[in-house]
Amino acid sequence: MSGGVLNDAHHDGRRDLPDEAEREVSGALEAWLVQLAGVPAFAPLLGASASEQRERGYGHTLREICQQPLTWPRTAATMLAAADRIQGVLRDSGIRDRSGSSGLVLTGSGSSFFACECAAVPLQESLGVVARALPAGLILTHPRASLPGSGPYLAVSLARSGDSPESGAAVERLLREESARQLLITCNRNGALAVRYRSTPRIASIVLPAETNDQSLIMTSSFTNLVLAAQSLAGAGEDVRKSAARLAAAARALLAERAGDLASLARRPYAAVVYLGSGGLLGAAHESALKMLESNEGRVVTIADSFLGLRHGPMAAVGENSLIVAFLSSDPMVRAYERDVLVELRRKGLGRWRLVVGERIPPDLAPDAEDVRLEVSGGDRPLEDRELALLSAVAGQLLAFFRCLHGGGRPDQPSAGVIRRVVESFTLHSHAGE
Repeated sequence: MSGGVLNDAHHDGRRDLPDEAEREVSGALEAWLVQLAGVPAFAPLLGASASEQRERGYGHTLREICQQPLTWPRTAATMLAAADRIQGVLRDSGIRDRSGSSGLVLTGSGSSFFACECAAVPLQESLGVVARALPAGLILTHPRASLPGSGPYLAVSLARSGDSPESGAAVERLLREESARQLLITCNRNGALAVRYRSTPRIASIVLPAETNDQSLIMTSSFTNLVLAAQSLAGAGEDVRKSAARLAAAARALLAERAGDLASLARRPYAAVVYLGSGGLLGAAHESALKMLESNEGRVVTIADSFLGLRHGPMAAVGENSLIVAFLSSDPMVRAYERDVLVELRRKGLGRWRLVVGERIPPDLAPDAEDVRLEVSGGDRPLEDRELALLSAVAGQLLAFFRCLHGGGRPDQPSAGVIRRVVESFTLHSHAGE
């Protein structure tokens, strides 16, 4: 496999779009924001001028949350345009024909790692090979303990900017592994991952549409588009496009019809939020917990765990006045376990408020007037867990965003410079002999 085979101009989102098409993309977003400005929860925010939104510190974040239904079909189109070459990468890695392959390693840092968690479970189910999500930092500190010990494998790196020192260092470390092929997926055409490894053997790259490169410190549309792109590696063809269209419709409905419920829930006087998800939805729970934590500068304590994992100690931290956020699976058997845990929490008097996200939610799982049952729908067919991960993440983003504003925060740049949009440079160390 030659290096950079997926980094051609026609796989770089907006780069090859004519001016008319670029104006169409921008115009569609502006029209959508005008429509959302009629939603009471958004009206005072989107009704402000662009300069006022920047002054108040939320303009980028709000726009990037709201643009997600428009970005997903474009990311699906990018992945479909690269489908033949992606299949070539999978074949070179031994995954497509399962010729002794050790499978997939998906890696990233922070939100990008949680995107890997959302994608690993459905990829293993679809491709029939082991798919693991590994933090990029673990590859740096414990490569021998974390990477496959034998057989060829494909390492897929996810990154918003591609400029963090960890991202590049993990790619460099993987280049030492003769059995590893690499696929880099990033939102930034000018970032180090997209540029530095363009012609490197055993590395291919995909750059997502330019609008997915969020400008806010808080990752929102970057996160969901990286999830969608990674999930698309299963190679379902036209199903990728159809799924993105269904998701876009569901997210539009969520934003237009349920933002007020999430804004109201964000004002409740809880000091802690517990996020629960199963399988790939655990990645959405981790990401939503991070959004709440970083948006609110740690003033809201968060826990994220699987439903069954909560019983093994973490339930001790669920207070009487906590908020429970439950991302429900579409699998009936998994849903039965999740229901049992939610019933147990209710029986024990744990969690005063609830946000339950899913399809066909039983009323008794969120029975109180201040609870929110956020029903989502895939239209002509039930949503799969891989799709629910994106919609659950949008709900988590909105909850954190409104909570931040309620507390007087600035979502575009929270934490007063303690954290940054791109992690600052730090010393990279090597094991003895490397």
